[in-house]
Amino acid sequence: MTIKMESFGFTWTDPGGTRRASAVAYDRVSADRQEKVLKDAGATEVERVPVKPGELPTPKA
Repeated sequence: MTIKMESFGFTWTDPGGTRRASAVAYDRVSADRQEKVLKDAGATEVERVPVKPGELPTPKA
């Protein structure tokens, strides 16, 4: 059985209108949890972004 490791980062807009990007990568279960945390905190345009090891997303312009 092959295990596929997937990592995700996030981009979002905070309630003050500032575009943000995560500084860490999350596995699928942790990403599900973090997405809910961001939305519950009032973040908009929350986007889950697949990332490779050593890579992080950048905020949208």
